[in-house]
Amino acid sequence: MPLLILGFVAFFVLAWWWRRSRTLTRNCVWREDRRRAAPGTSFHHCLTCGAELALPLGQEPRHCLRNPQAAPPPQE
Repeated sequence: MPLLILGFVAFFVLAWWWRRSRTLTRNCVWREDRRRAAPGTSFHHCLTCGAELALPLGQEPRHCLRNPQAAPPPQE
């Protein structure tokens, strides 16, 4: 019985991790543009929707920016 409970917990943790590592970028085609990147950053643009994003070195876009409501409103 404890093994069954442990199996269920492991399944849900692995399913959560798998979904989190593969977020809603399936419709976006991100490409890195090193010519436009500032020192210490990487610049990415989406070939599908035209979104642009600057991130720290070593990071990749994980979210689709196609939906403007998903992004937080600009701070003034």
